[in-house]
Amino acid sequence: MMELISNTPHDAFFKQFLMHPDTARDFLDIHLPAEIRGICDLDTLRLESSHSVEESLKEQYSDVLYSVKMQGTSGYIHVLIEHQSTADKKMAFRMMRYAIAAMHRLLKDENGPLPLVVPLLFYQGKTSPYPLSMSWLDMFALPELARRIYSEPFPLVDITVIPDDDIMQHRQIALLERLVTLISAEYTTESQLNSLLSYMVQRGHTDQPQVFYRELANRLPQEESMMTLAEWFEEQGMQKGVREGMLEGKREGLQEGKTEERRNIARRMLESGMTREAVAQITTLTDDEIEQIIRWR
Repeated sequence: MMELISNTPHDAFFKQFLMHPDTARDFLDIHLPAEIRGICDLDTLRLESSHSVEESLKEQYSDVLYSVKMQGTSGYIHVLIEHQSTADKKMAFRMMRYAIAAMHRLLKDENGPLPLVVPLLFYQGKTSPYPLSMSWLDMFALPELARRIYSEPFPLVDITVIPDDDIMQHRQIALLERLVTLISAEYTTESQLNSLLSYMVQRGHTDQPQVFYRELANRLPQEESMMTLAEWFEEQGMQKGVREGMLEGKREGLQEGKTEERRNIARRMLESGMTREAVAQITTLTDDEIEQIIRWR
């Protein structure tokens, strides 16, 4: 993408010249950096329609877009002409934003490679030399940190490769991560899923179960699993009034019911392949209780 800052009244005239292929070809042949010029086949340069500049900025900017072959693949050069007398302090960020917008608009195949857009600033302002950094990363308060964040692969949490024992060290998020792993691997039956959800809501000590559901649903890849979750919450009466009644509950006999429910959940977790240590930590059952479940299942 080539962008031009101008403090002269000749921007419209200059744009007309750049819309002529031969003139544009000569201009780019002279001013493109040698490394970029070396990969561009300027004989394939072609004027394209451009709609990058927002309507609210039409009085400040005009633009021209070219397509060009770069090492046999489609590339683009976007010329942005700025009608201001002083350099724009946000120009480097603006160039990056327009380049990404052009990539998004020109991407014909969602599964294909991104089209390459080359940024280039042509400056003819009063202050010499050009007074600003050409790196948009220098606009951050912590530019070195910004370079590490935006120039390296983004952080990834891949729950599919984390061992169960490691998941159980993840404090409050451990239950959610483990449930997502089980459902994603299709280890849980509908009955097991209902038991797990019942246990997590009862033991989760949360006053915002709808937040828990939304977070869980967002992490699940299976549409049918999300429908099961939605149906379960509807059946459990997670409307406001019913939920409050459930949370208040009847205290009599509740402890015995919880213990039996924990045993049932532990049995199903063991059947799904979870380790004894993980099951014990989730259900808070003792080693003897886990051993008894293993013997009698």
